[in-house]
Amino acid sequence: RAGSSPLPLHQEPPSTGEGSPSLKIAPGNTAFALHFYHLMASQSPGSNIFFSPLSISASYAMLSLGARSHSKTQILEGLGFNLTEVSESDIHRGFQHLLHTLHLPDDRLEMHMGSTLFLSQDLLILPEFLNDSVAFYDSKLFLTNFHDPVGTTQLINDHIKEETQGKIVDLVSKLNTDIAMVLVNYIYFKGKTLWEKPFQPSMTTTQDFHVDENTVVQVPMMLQDTAHHWYLNDRYLPCSVLRMDYKGNMTAFFILPNRGKMKQVEEALTPEMLTRWNRLLQKRKLELHFPKFSISGSYQLNEILPKMGFVDLFSRQVDLSGITKEKKLQVSKSFHKAILEVDEVGTQAAAATGIFTTFLSAWHNHRVLWFNRPFFVVIFSTNTQSILFLGKVVNPTKP
Repeated sequence: RAGSSPLPLHQEPPSTGEGSPSLKIAPGNTAFALHFYHLMASQSPGSNIFFSPLSISASYAMLSLGARSHSKTQILEGLGFNLTEVSESDIHRGFQHLLHTLHLPDDRLEMHMGSTLFLSQDLLILPEFLNDSVAFYDSKLFLTNFHDPVGTTQLINDHIKEETQGKIVDLVSKLNTDIAMVLVNYIYFKGKTLWEKPFQPSMTTTQDFHVDENTVVQVPMMLQDTAHHWYLNDRYLPCSVLRMDYKGNMTAFFILPNRGKMKQVEEALTPEMLTRWNRLLQKRKLELHFPKFSISGSYQLNEILPKMGFVDLFSRQVDLSGITKEKKLQVSKSFHKAILEVDEVGTQAAAATGIFTTFLSAWHNHRVLWFNRPFFVVIFSTNTQSILFLGKVVNPTKP
């Protein structure tokens, strides 16, 4: 019976071949990432979007260990999993393997990702939930005095600040005394170098960025005029695609819609399209103009996820009796924040849960690509086939 006995643990080192456990959950994770993205895009069409779907998925999959009956099904299906095709134990083993793979030591990449549950100190937590959440998700759990909301807020914010190397501060505010549980997820990711050939700071100049037909902002625009990049000028969909590989098993896609075609390209953002782009990219010599910027996204997941099928989780209907038998728990608050910084050397990403210049051929085999209007960014883990970060840069001057 689902959730009635502990799942057997895998101890062997992670493999990343065809049959690796993390690849079983990759389609569900990608479906969730794009569902969340499209919901955010429809709610705030003119805004920057940036989040880590993987850190949200992992924290809610971890929470499902403590959910029972219909509540468990809602969470796992809300996360994009078809439970007739992938079993509950496959999901947890998949995340365990995925998180292990992402955390393997790598001197080229720095990655810290995790989930933390803050639970009322008055509760007796069931040992099975404690054991499984640590074994599969390496999650942390704090027993907290929610009768002291100021102290608890400080505790949560200090924890996230420490876990994200000081990048994410003041994630949580305004906690009520009637709260019994807060779930936060975080990810801090720094590629030592993203660009195969770093930009020269001396080449960076102030240029126009066209937010929309009526808004132009000034951005520091970096320039690379001799490098070869993975590139596609899509003939089927009106956009250009640039792929930048990190040193390590990460890659970034920057998708630049043609003038006035943002919505058309956005609607075509599907798992199949990402796969297609990756297949069609070719190494080309480019004159590349790319903005230096920092953007972030902050999300109250307890307001967003009910619109994605998590109907019971934030209501009194939820059954979280796998966490504690003493009190009927519900998730009161859930926060997620993500940050992306791009400069001449590379990118840093951190998370807790008018006149447009278009592509032109200047001369034979020499292409010019100006990222001077809104574009999409997808940061992807190649060996686990997972989207780590997903976003849209509408205005690079708005942090």
